[in-house]
Amino acid sequence: MAARIDHLVTSGTFALDGGEWDVDNNVWIVGDDTEAVVIDAAHDAAAIEAALGGRTLRAIICTHAHNDHIDAAPALAATTGAPVLLHPDDLPLWKQTHPDRAPDGELADGQELEIAGIRLQVLHTPGHAPGAVCLYAPELDTVFTGDTLFQGGPGATGRSFSHFPTIVASIRDRLLALPAETSVRTGHGDSTTIGAEAPHLQEWITRGH
Repeated sequence: MAARIDHLVTSGTFALDGGEWDVDNNVWIVGDDTEAVVIDAAHDAAAIEAALGGRTLRAIICTHAHNDHIDAAPALAATTGAPVLLHPDDLPLWKQTHPDRAPDGELADGQELEIAGIRLQVLHTPGHAPGAVCLYAPELDTVFTGDTLFQGGPGATGRSFSHFPTIVASIRDRLLALPAETSVRTGHGDSTTIGAEAPHLQEWITRGH
């Protein structure tokens, strides 16, 4: 059984620094017919569990700990038994949403997670959040970027725990080094490719200053 990528969109609220915004989040499921991982358990644990279709959930991987990417993680973990994995640099953000429930395991730069015969390589890409990570699946020609890189540029850096020069460095050094044909599957909105975004790096730097 070949590994595949399933996708659903869930809706809810992003809250930080006293503000709230309605958002639609991409939830990515990577696996085969028997097992899978979820990347960013956003808003609706029941919908995500339904999309799994009875497959064994091996892990709930958090690209970062803004509430809209983790709010359904504990509930999904409770019903499936899957561990929640987060880079430790994002624990302060995690605790804003889930003060009484810690993640189950840590993500580290260079770590490889295996699911359905393929690898997910953890790339630490701080900037949007201190512990932001992207997950590169070379066998699927795909990188899951959370809110680090979108179609059209970097993720937002105007709020607490974020830093524009850091996110640009993360994208330049970690993501734009990937093959140009690599699909970029984002935390919100449409997908893109590394090749489509790479030529615009200097524009982003100019725009951000």
